[in-house]
Amino acid sequence: MSTQTPGPGRRSIGDITPKLAELTDDVLYADVWERPGLSKRDRSLVTAAALVALYRADELNLHLGLALDNGVTADELTELITHLAFYTGWPCSVTAAKQLRAILADRPENEAPRP
Repeated sequence: MSTQTPGPGRRSIGDITPKLAELTDDVLYADVWERPGLSKRDRSLVTAAALVALYRADELNLHLGLALDNGVTADELTELITHLAFYTGWPCSVTAAKQLRAILADRPENEAPRP
């Protein structure tokens, strides 16, 4: 039995889809996210943009927090969300903005985006 802390895939879906959780942790996060071609910060920007565009609110919640952890600023995320409204649709960006607001409210170390 492994003594490692379970990754995000195993924690969120390991009980219902163990193979998908394994692939999430061992391929997506341990391999793809660790490739040297893009920084984790840049991967977070790309991932957040894709999730906003695809209206994937469940995954976006996790990845907005991860983006902040990876050095993307709240101001950069608000700019990303605003920019995408014109390309992906208003509802996608409004939903993302509400999620970012909630995430920032739970993170006192992050300053609120400037108006």
